[in-house]
Amino acid sequence: MIEFLTIPGVILIIGAVLLSLLPEKFRSSVFLIFPVAALAFVITRPDGYTLTASLGSFELIVMEMDSLSRVFGIIFAITAFVAGTYAWHIKDLGQQVNALVYAGSALGVTFAGDLLTLIIFWELMAVSSTWLIWANRNEASDKAGMRYLIYHVLGGGLLLAGIIWHYMDTGSLLVESLAQEYTIGNVMMLIGVSINAAVIPLHTWLADAYPKATVTGAVFMSAFTTKSAVYVLIRVFPGWELLIWFGAAMAIYGVVYAVICKDIREILAYHIISQVGFMVCGIGIGTDLALNGATAHAYSHILYKSLLFMSTGAVLYATGTSKLVHLGGLAKKMPYVLGLYLVGGFSISGLPLFNGYISKSMTISAAGYAHNEAAMLMLLFASVGTFLSVGLKLPYYTWFGKEDNDIEVKPLPKNMYLGMGMAAFACIFYGLYPQALYIYLPFDADYNPFTIYHFVEVTQISLMTFAGFWLLRKKLAGELIIALDVDWFYRKATPAARRVFVHGVDNFYDRVEEKIWDIAGFLTKNFKNPMLWLNPFTNKENQASRYSPSMEVIMSFILFTILVFSLVYLT
Repeated sequence: MIEFLTIPGVILIIGAVLLSLLPEKFRSSVFLIFPVAALAFVITRPDGYTLTASLGSFELIVMEMDSLSRVFGIIFAITAFVAGTYAWHIKDLGQQVNALVYAGSALGVTFAGDLLTLIIFWELMAVSSTWLIWANRNEASDKAGMRYLIYHVLGGGLLLAGIIWHYMDTGSLLVESLAQEYTIGNVMMLIGVSINAAVIPLHTWLADAYPKATVTGAVFMSAFTTKSAVYVLIRVFPGWELLIWFGAAMAIYGVVYAVICKDIREILAYHIISQVGFMVCGIGIGTDLALNGATAHAYSHILYKSLLFMSTGAVLYATGTSKLVHLGGLAKKMPYVLGLYLVGGFSISGLPLFNGYISKSMTISAAGYAHNEAAMLMLLFASVGTFLSVGLKLPYYTWFGKEDNDIEVKPLPKNMYLGMGMAAFACIFYGLYPQALYIYLPFDADYNPFTIYHFVEVTQISLMTFAGFWLLRKKLAGELIIALDVDWFYRKATPAARRVFVHGVDNFYDRVEEKIWDIAGFLTKNFKNPMLWLNPFTNKENQASRYSPSMEVIMSFILFTILVFSLVYLT
């Protein structure tokens, strides 16, 4: 029992329970204790460490440690601490509890050695993260949260159905690499995981929900859901070639929408889709270098994406708006936030000296070494769009552009600067010293990012992208538009689906209920005096007037006795 309480995910979930019992003034400080404790257990547990439990006839592996789960466990625990620091000023118990449960559930997925344990944490992750959207408490977040929950209930249901089917086929519940066989069970599991990974066209929940989450909730959400799915894809579906093309398409699709969008948090949400596309593509390639690239890029992405959401969240907190059309001229009013944002922007763009440089190119190089030039070119094209939208467009129209903008800016809590500072430090640290990350990568493949060829390639792409942006900057200026995505088709089908599956079902049950009441009324009326309808020769009016209650009881008893003997005889 004591060992069970040392599972990293369980530590955070226990912390969430304890937070609900503490006074408000202690909760923010105590929140940070649990990610640190979880990180300590992740680092100190040796490879091969397992913890088992029994559930009926099933033997569960509730924790299994190896090099792959360790690297994801480290970054999940670090991010929970950094995001908790950024959210120190938040006193909303619901957000604090659900943020810890959410982070703990992601850790639970990471260390689950069997599929039953994995699906339990998977569903807990979906429910707790939904709260971080609803916590904004407005109509837009209520609707977005419901759509988000529907998506994840669907994904979790498909994953569970696939697990059951897989167990019936193989008799195994182990979380292990599956052969590239498109059985019903495998396909259902793959689709269920792909929904959480925001694989197109199952991605619209992300761009819809993340911009509507709370300022601090979006930071947690940027780190855990999609990257937990990436972990499961690496663990279960490495080398599935279908993922190459879905990943490459995600990389391009996300940056195209990021260029179009005019809300700063929506731009970042679409870039999660794009960056996860790099990881999914690497998983599909399936070589050791590609899988290391997917793992390293997931690690780097969590750091710089949380920094980007913290920086844009700080802008939203200070100004009350996240629309580019209302922003601009903030460079003098929020210079430190600008500097911290640029660290994240340069990191996601893969510029030298930042952590994106040492991870993104690993996947691109793996595509080249695998002689998949088409995928390599698609990822390079996506890199151009990344720098254009997140490295140039977003900061230019947020902090520059309108120098005469008189927008009011309220001061930020110091803890927000501290959280951003820690993430920015990590982005620079790993960019300068990549070996600190590479030693934890799970597969045996060497990679040197500091080659002259790579440096020249990135420099050329960056300079050409900057020149293109500067020439087209007026056309990219913010305006209030809605970028239609494939969910337009889902929403257009909603009225018809509601008529069939909601109103149609309601009407059917209404009719059934009416008929049941009619039958009940008919039986009540006629069984009150059975002789009125049992004897066809009786004068109904006279018989009704002469019929006594005692006779009614006797006749009812006789009829009941006849019915019982008939049933006994027939059986």
